[in-house]
Amino acid sequence: MQKTVSLTFDRAGNTLGTALVSGALVAAAAVYSPLSEAGATFKIDDTKWVSIGAGLRTSFSASESAANAQKWSNDFNLDNIRLYLNGQVHKYFKLEFNTECQTCGNGGEMRILDVIGKVEVDPLFNLWMGRMLVPAERREMNGPFYSAVYGIYSKGTPFEPSDYNLTIRNDGTSAGSYGRDDGATFWGSVLDGHLQYAVGFFRGLRGGANNDDNILYAQRFAYNFLDVEKNPGYYTSGTYYGKGGDILTVGVSNQYQEDGAGTVTDKGTFRGTAIDVLFEKPLADMGVVTLNGEYKNYGISGYSMASRLAGGGFSMFEGGAYDVSAMYLLPDKVWVGQFQPYIRYVNVDPVQSATRENYEVGLNYIIDSHNAKVMLMYDYGDLATKGLNYTATASGSRVSSVQLGFQLQI
Repeated sequence: MQKTVSLTFDRAGNTLGTALVSGALVAAAAVYSPLSEAGATFKIDDTKWVSIGAGLRTSFSASESAANAQKWSNDFNLDNIRLYLNGQVHKYFKLEFNTECQTCGNGGEMRILDVIGKVEVDPLFNLWMGRMLVPAERREMNGPFYSAVYGIYSKGTPFEPSDYNLTIRNDGTSAGSYGRDDGATFWGSVLDGHLQYAVGFFRGLRGGANNDDNILYAQRFAYNFLDVEKNPGYYTSGTYYGKGGDILTVGVSNQYQEDGAGTVTDKGTFRGTAIDVLFEKPLADMGVVTLNGEYKNYGISGYSMASRLAGGGFSMFEGGAYDVSAMYLLPDKVWVGQFQPYIRYVNVDPVQSATRENYEVGLNYIIDSHNAKVMLMYDYGDLATKGLNYTATASGSRVSSVQLGFQLQI
């Protein structure tokens, strides 16, 4: 019996996008134009469907030289290109497959981002297994495409273990990639969705200090005091541009792994704890106020400073850091979009290393929520020049930089 294909539309998710599909799906996609926040959903029968989508982030940046204030670098960057595929094979069983160009700066090579088998039974209890986001603070759960500002990672607080490297390795220098790791996550919500949880178990650090294959444990709990945030799975968003109602959500997350840092001969146990807050209020004049904030505290026990200074191994950040931002979406549309000015401040205070900070002001041009926007920003500080050097000898000058970012998603 020949199956018919009908077309509906749905959001693909925080880090979702399009994957390569069969010729029939590609042909069908060419005929139709998606109408809402993400790609198209192709219905196969009453229980089976496939959705496809794509996401692009590209930017131009110019940075002042630390040695010569008159000299600026000029760089064009392909920051992200993602292809997404989602599907349902049964009422309770779904799958997700996303790719990322992890080596775009060196020509471009598509690699696996997410591969998730999903058992979604009830809002109270669901299970995902495969390669997926490790439960963490909101910034990680937003992903780059659903964050409120463009440079959320490059000028932000230190990374979790799963974001330490862009590629997955088994030599004691990697615990995942792009915030993802192989494992399982139980997630759901109670109290009419106001209390949301995600509890995961992952490989974490592969090899090196973790030669005993200890599991990384990750948890996130968030309480929605006002309207309930609505996102796929346990993903989040950095803003809803007023379309989510009145939002006040506080989230707490923690990651822990025995022997999750250090070297084979000098092991350390890693703990990373974070708290994040999102407040968003649509105003009577149709403008929208959005406030984001997060605080992190990372600790490593058993990994000596002498080994860190010597280099090698898995030398995670240890200390405290916070990131706060405030923005206002202007109510009036200018041409096809709305302007959204914002300010942001980031402070990173490592143990036994120099504090670093970053001041940022920007102007977003919002065309279609997270699906189409242009972002211009100026920042000043020493966060980039000191980089990921958390040793006692870390140094760097305060410099200025400008970035223009462009994001499209379907």
